[in-house]
Amino acid sequence: MFGGRVGDADLANNWQKVVGADISKISNLVAIKTTRYKKFNIVVRPVSPAFALELSYKIDDIKTKVNKYYGRDAVGKITIRK
Repeated sequence: MFGGRVGDADLANNWQKVVGADISKISNLVAIKTTRYKKFNIVVRPVSPAFALELSYKIDDIKTKVNKYYGRDAVGKITIRK
C-alpha cells in the first residue's frame, strides 16, 4: 500500500503529527503514490461517510501541511476515497 520509500512510511507513521488532530480524527491515510514528476498523490478516506464533505473542505490544509513536512512542493494531488 505505501511502497518501500522511507518518505511514504514516515508520512504514514506521523499522519496525526503532520496534519494535526482535527484532520487525523476524521481521516485515514489510505495510499501514497509517486508520480513520474516526483510528486505525491495522496489518497485519504474519511473515518465515516458523514465526514467526507468536511474533509473535502480541508484538502488545501492537508496539502499545505504535508508540503511543509517535506519542506518542498511535494503533493501533486489529494483524493478522497469514500
